[in-house]
Amino acid sequence: MGFFDKLKEKLTKTKQNIIEKIEAVVPVGKKIDEGTIEEIEEILISSDIGTKATKDIIEILKKKIKEGALKDSKDVKEILKDELRKILENNTSLKLTQRPSVILIVGVNGVGKTTTIGKLGYKFRQEGKSVVFAAADTFRAAAIEQLEIWANKVGADIIKNKSGADPAAVAFDATEYAKAKNKDIVIIDTAGRLHTKFPLMEELKKVSRVIKKSIPEAPHETLLIVDATTGQNAIRQAVLFNEAVNLTGVVVTKLDGTAKGGVIFAIKKEIGVPIKMIGIGEGEDDLKEFNAQEFVDAIFD
Repeated sequence: MGFFDKLKEKLTKTKQNIIEKIEAVVPVGKKIDEGTIEEIEEILISSDIGTKATKDIIEILKKKIKEGALKDSKDVKEILKDELRKILENNTSLKLTQRPSVILIVGVNGVGKTTTIGKLGYKFRQEGKSVVFAAADTFRAAAIEQLEIWANKVGADIIKNKSGADPAAVAFDATEYAKAKNKDIVIIDTAGRLHTKFPLMEELKKVSRVIKKSIPEAPHETLLIVDATTGQNAIRQAVLFNEAVNLTGVVVTKLDGTAKGGVIFAIKKEIGVPIKMIGIGEGEDDLKEFNAQEFVDAIFD
């Protein structure tokens, strides 16, 4: 099965949640009026596409009704597909031209941060790049152990310290090590919850500041990991983390089997940060660079 077919399969519930519900309220031959548009609005909101994106889409649909350009469900779906694709336009891939390039990974606990780092490491190793993991989530011993397992699995080096050590110091040591050993990529894991002593966002800002002492341009990418199944919570997380650390991209995990894939549009519309990668399964190679056209086609196809 090719990636597109796999993506289509994984987005089946998202498609049911959006397209099939719209087809149900706009059956073939039904005249589209203001009442129909209200039903479509409810569907878009409930499918986690978000209030901003939904408002824009509904305004366009209302305009098309007045122009007489909205006759049936086919017209609705074509406009919807076009508008959703526009939301995801201007997406960019990872920018990792410097050596070493530093990726700072942020996000709340439970979204799949460490697993995503492992899969990123696997991707870069497959491309022939040398990789260093920095175990800077020092508040959880389990996070350090899990990252070490991934490092061994994919052939990455790991820089770690004892549980409770200063996260910024671990990140700094990792960048210095990567410079000394001429490594290609440094991926920094970080804590994902408020700790009793350290407010999370301040800790992340500190990590970002400290690694600049080693590599002034770092981090080259600051990626937020969000779990698609959390829907509206993922949008809120995106807003808060972006305010704290100026995200360069978002990685959406656990898209396989969720009906909340619409959250990708909400996040992009809300914070304007590119969706860089998506996770559609448990396998090491199930983390893929995000392709906006492919994603929208997979929902509508």
